[in-house]
Amino acid sequence: MYVENASAPVRRPVTVPGLHVMKAEGRKIVMLTAYDASFAAQIEHAGVDVALVGDSLGMVVQGQRSTLPVTLDQMVYHTTLVARGLTATLLVADMPFMADRDVAHALEAGARLIGEAGAAMIKIEGAAPHILASIHALTERAIPVCAHLGLTPQSVHKFGGYKVQGRAQEAAERVLGEAHAVQQAGASILVLEGVPMALGERITKALEIPVIGIGAGPQCDGQVLVVYDMLGITPGKRPKFSKDFLAGRGSIGEAIAAYADDVRSGAFPAAEHSYN
Repeated sequence: MYVENASAPVRRPVTVPGLHVMKAEGRKIVMLTAYDASFAAQIEHAGVDVALVGDSLGMVVQGQRSTLPVTLDQMVYHTTLVARGLTATLLVADMPFMADRDVAHALEAGARLIGEAGAAMIKIEGAAPHILASIHALTERAIPVCAHLGLTPQSVHKFGGYKVQGRAQEAAERVLGEAHAVQQAGASILVLEGVPMALGERITKALEIPVIGIGAGPQCDGQVLVVYDMLGITPGKRPKFSKDFLAGRGSIGEAIAAYADDVRSGAFPAAEHSYN
């Protein structure tokens, strides 16, 4: 049975404008994935700024080979669970594969994830013309958007695997151009995944919106990890950009608090967690 953690510290709710203030003031943003109410309560108690219900649940919860089989109904279900465990932490939900195939479907999915499931922001991958149009349409209707560029997992077949993006000069310029495009379309924040740390720093400095890195180097405005990766419980090899924060600690709560502290202090990620 899930019981609300009454000992959780009282915090002011994290807001979208508040994230922009954090970037302006140079305060690191801490983001972590969650898929149920119990993990959400741990994240809330540790003072994490943003919880992401990622379609990564397809791999770490469902045991799928990719994020592609995750459905909108499943995202709504898991987002609803996570929302029950949060009070101040901002809740972001992933737009699953092909839910953004056109503007109409993106609006329908956004409405469900915000209105039905309780998210405060929608994350959407890529910068294709229909994605930019969807970002614009969502934000026009008061649905904040988190863009996602670089190594976008829903494009795994196009990339030929989970490969670092933006290493060649032409590719780096493309990712930078996409970053400007999603900002112009109205995205409130950007998740930048799997790019060289020099490119991560360049994009972070170029954009007005906060840039949250995952394998994008230490100079981003914040960091995000898959919670199962940072606890060392994901089957198989842990990604280079992650770290086992549970090792040497007595509880999941202590591990999440240590992750938040290391992101805020700049101790994580280190060079060993970044790409050249």
